[in-house]
Amino acid sequence: MMDKKVLVEQLAERLRTAARTARRASQEAAQEAREGATPAERREDARVALEQGGLARGQERRAEQAAVSLAAIERFQPPSFAPNARIDLGAIVEIEDEEGGRTLFLAPVGAGEELTGPDGDGFLSVVTPSSPVGRALMGRREGETVEVTIGGDVRELSITFVG
Repeated sequence: MMDKKVLVEQLAERLRTAARTARRASQEAAQEAREGATPAERREDARVALEQGGLARGQERRAEQAAVSLAAIERFQPPSFAPNARIDLGAIVEIEDEEGGRTLFLAPVGAGEELTGPDGDGFLSVVTPSSPVGRALMGRREGETVEVTIGGDVRELSITFVG
C-alpha cells in the first residue's frame, strides 16, 4: 500500500516552487518595466515597457493560480480504496495501453506533474478529473477498459489496478 501523503506533499512542494518562481519572474518583469530602459529609450520605445508590464501581469496570474492549487492540495486527504472500488479523487490507478503500462495519481490539481513513489518506488503521473484521461477513468473499476482521445488519437486504456 503506497503512502499517498508522500505523494500529496511532493505535489505541494512542486506547487510551492512554481508559485515562488512565478512571483519572482513577475517582480523582475515589473522592475524591468519600471527601470529597464533609460528615459530616452522609454520615450522612443514604450512598447518594451508595455511588454514587460504584460509579462509581469501574466506571471502574477500564474503565481496566483499556483497559490490556489497549493491551497487545494494542502486540504486534500486522499482516501483508501477498497477492492473493486470505483475510481475517484485520490486513487492510484495503473493502466495499460499499446505503449505499455503507467501509474497515475488522480488529484484535484497538478495535472502533468511526475511524482516519485515513496522510497523511489517508480513514477506516477498526476491527472485531474478535468483532463481527458481523468474524465475517462472517473467512476470506473479495475478490469474495465476505457477509450480516451488524446491529441486527436483514440486510445484504449485497460485499468489493471485501483488503490
